[in-house]
Parts: sequence; structure tokens; C-alpha cells
Amino acid sequence: MKELRNRWALVTGASRGIGRLAALAMADQGVNIIALSRSREHTSPLIAELEAKGVKAYAVEAELSDIASVERALAEIDSLGVPVDIVLNNAGVQIAYRTEYLKTPVSDYETSFKVNTIAPMVIVYHFLPAMQERGFGRIVNTTSGIRLEPEQAGYSASKAALDKVTIDLGSKLQGSDVIISLTDPGWCRTDLGGPKAPNAPESAIPGVIAGAFVNDGKSGRLFSAGDFHGMTLEEAVAKAESMDSPY
Repeated sequence: MKELRNRWALVTGASRGIGRLAALAMADQGVNIIALSRSREHTSPLIAELEAKGVKAYAVEAELSDIASVERALAEIDSLGVPVDIVLNNAGVQIAYRTEYLKTPVSDYETSFKVNTIAPMVIVYHFLPAMQERGFGRIVNTTSGIRLEPEQAGYSASKAALDKVTIDLGSKLQGSDVIISLTDPGWCRTDLGGPKAPNAPESAIPGVIAGAFVNDGKSGRLFSAGDFHGMTLEEAVAKAESMDSPY
């Protein structure tokens, strides 16, 4: 398991739900956090919790459906002058459940791809060159196990696209100490998952952060949080490292 104490992690969608829990869990390991959400005000309580754990924390805001807003947030992060060694692209959007799925509007695809595919990859492309130059980095992109539901076509297609670009990019990083992975939190009772979801958000920890702590040079793997439920972080990372990459 990689020691990440005093390193900086960017967590998107950090103000609530799984992003908040992931930020707190990484802070327990001494990781400093840049918490990105739509509103800096919404993230203020988390910043206080993180600082109480003895780490440094900074809030930044961006609307992920607006790439210009994402780019402004990235410029603000750059101005901090700290190396972002870990990226957890947790934020996502599920537009609607379309019972009449043959009438799915184009806007479902447009918004879903902007938030769930394009914005995460803009963030990856921004930080990856410096990670490669430093010889260290961890990127974890959040996907979904949803399948066979044309009622959620925009969401599922955008997550499938994120899977594809993540795995393909991972093939270029294989064997290095810059590792990119996918994580699937499962269907959790969050604002996105809704109140009828079978799993508590806490069930996604430590699975969603295991990819940040692996130390074996393997990229492109998918870590389903449910497979790590009830484990310590150390146990989860050991299990993650036992998994093969797709190449």
C-alpha cells in the first residue's frame, strides 16, 4: 500500500455523499484535500472537518457541465502552487429515468457526456503531464455498473465512454508509478442514487479510494466498491493489487 501522507488529492463532488466520505477517508491517511463542488459555500463544513483531522484543505467551485467553469477551477488550483498527485473524479449526474425511452431527448446525452465524460477527462489531461514528469500519480475515475436500462441511456452511455477512455489511457501508463483506475461505488442512497437504493453511501468506502493507494504499476482496472465492503483500507488495497490489469 502506497504511503500518501502529505500529498494533495483533488476530489470532485466533494461536498456530500460518496465524495465527502472519500475525502474524509483519505484525510485519515494524512492526505491534503482540494474539494471541488458546485458551491464553495456547500463545501465549507467539509473543509472544517478535514482541517480538524490535521490536514490542509481547500475548496474550489465549478459547474462541470460548463467546461469554461472547469478550466477556471483548474487555473485556481494551479495558483495554489501545490502538486496534485491524486485525482478522484467522483462527481456525476443522472439526468432522468425515461420510461418512454424511445423519446429520450438529445439534451440527456449532451449534459451527461459533459459532466460524466468530458469534464473528468479535461481534469485528467490537465494534471497527468505533471504527474508523469514527477514520476508519480494516481487517478481514479468513477463509473457505474448500470446495464440493460435504455431508460437511463444518457447516463449509461457517458459512463461507458469514460470506461473506454480510462482503460485506453491506462495502456500508455502500464508499468509506471502513474496509475489510472476505475471505481464503481454501486447503487447507493445518495442524491444521484435516490432514497430507494439498496446500499448506504458508507458501503463505498474503502473501495472507491483503493485505487489511490495501490502500488503495483497496474492501470486500467475496475474496482467495484461492493467487493471491498467491510474491509480495512489495507485489506482493500491488498485485494486490489491482486487483480490483473486488462492488458
